[in-house]
Amino acid sequence: MSRFNLIDEKWIPVRFHDGSRDELGIRDTLLRANEIAVIEDPSPLVVAALHRFLLAVLYRALEGPTDIDQAKAWFKSGLPGDKITAYLEVWRPRFWLFDEQYPFFQVPTFIPKKWRTWAALAVEHNADTAKVLFDHANEKAPGSISPAAATRWLIATQTFAVSTGKSEISHTGTAPSAGSVMAIPIGRSLQDTLLFCLVPQNRMVMQGDLALWEKTPEIIEYLKTKIKVPDKKAGADKDRTVERGATGIVDLYLWRTRSAIFRDTPSGLISELGFASGIGYKELVDCDPMLGYSIKEITDKETKSKVKRKFSVQFEEKGVWRDFDSLLPDDEHLAPKVIEHAVALTKKDRGRFPRGVMVLGQRYFPPRPNIAFWRKEYFSLPAAISGDRNIRHEIHDLLVDAENGANSLNSACESFAKDMLGHGGRKIEKADVSNFVAQLSAPARYWSDLESQFHEILRQYSLERDPDDIRCQWLKAVRDTLSKAWEQHSASVSTSDAWAIRAIVKAEAPVLRKLKTLKAEILKLEPHEETT
Repeated sequence: MSRFNLIDEKWIPVRFHDGSRDELGIRDTLLRANEIAVIEDPSPLVVAALHRFLLAVLYRALEGPTDIDQAKAWFKSGLPGDKITAYLEVWRPRFWLFDEQYPFFQVPTFIPKKWRTWAALAVEHNADTAKVLFDHANEKAPGSISPAAATRWLIATQTFAVSTGKSEISHTGTAPSAGSVMAIPIGRSLQDTLLFCLVPQNRMVMQGDLALWEKTPEIIEYLKTKIKVPDKKAGADKDRTVERGATGIVDLYLWRTRSAIFRDTPSGLISELGFASGIGYKELVDCDPMLGYSIKEITDKETKSKVKRKFSVQFEEKGVWRDFDSLLPDDEHLAPKVIEHAVALTKKDRGRFPRGVMVLGQRYFPPRPNIAFWRKEYFSLPAAISGDRNIRHEIHDLLVDAENGANSLNSACESFAKDMLGHGGRKIEKADVSNFVAQLSAPARYWSDLESQFHEILRQYSLERDPDDIRCQWLKAVRDTLSKAWEQHSASVSTSDAWAIRAIVKAEAPVLRKLKTLKAEILKLEPHEETT
């Protein structure tokens, strides 16, 4: 019996402009997008996945945009509600979460040998990718969840699942953009946000870029098809799951990374599911519109020659803000296409320029499946990127200034560590120095304090503001933050023994040199009164 249709049932969590919250179905979310401020969920992974899901629906319902003119027309008039409603009615039978033939985003022919608990769906509760601190769910008996929650996590796991080894179907793969930094420009309403992200796609590509609900679900025999790939360690071929490339943006946003089938309880909740490998992703030249990219020189494994390749910006241990320039448009078009598109749409309507950019995703360590963290951050988007200046280059220079300040601090800390560790003629190992410095609070304090200053700088980047004034303000922030970090570290040592005090005095030279250099640069940028 068909049950829980995603078009009507409440499952997408939203916040309205007045601050009230509710859950809506697909139709109401899209038709009332102008009344909605944001999609809001405790999980950043769910938030990112829901945006991508709704965009896939829009691409198929509107059959566009296929060019910038069509995108601008919708930005001016709003989303065509009649086309959305008509499309959803046509495909209504494919949006049942429970259905014998077409259960949504599931594989109806999948009969698992072992049923797993619902916790396998969510990174926040899944021990496959390392148990999360403060998560008190019992994986063996976690209870049941609502169909709404199960749907959200099902979509999220398809977007962010990482390889965890073999499953009962085949080897599990990793989602196309699992570890990448995803950027979503935020508008004054959800409608603007979705229109910013609705990047035009080639008409011919779009015709063949079908959504998963428009296709017959893959049968289990196809999913069990294995391909041979070389295993250099073993010196022989090994089996991998069947794989293919994406047909377009819609296919990419709805990638079946895992095969799943829900089993509901008599009360209508979900406690168990079948969960195994899905379709392997074969990377093509096409890029994810939400990702920023960088060009790196690598050694080709086959030819052993140096080649330049495009790589998506990944989450790292350091804050995203330290690579913020990668999110900004430039002539090489390496920034997320959604941000480039948002700038193009608002060229003549500055009042609807994005309020900021939301950055979401997770950090993991391939080939290990361990998830280090998942994150959602919010940044002001410099209004000056709408002008003719190269703001990406300007902000890159500011970040280089910050890194140079950190390098002087690290040099001082390393010098201090060597003197402390070498007391008594002890042989010093490089790893010991690194571990000692890692325990010092000065570097972490420097970056933490400077991050808040960076957010303020972003708000200063208007079309009218002089870039030299902004850089002068930033250099002062770097100077003051560097000085404060070192002073606090010195103060923490001042009550120690004579050896430690000598070590701190000897170590401060790199910091003092950098402070002197910063002072000279600031003087050049500060306005001077003319003398008569």
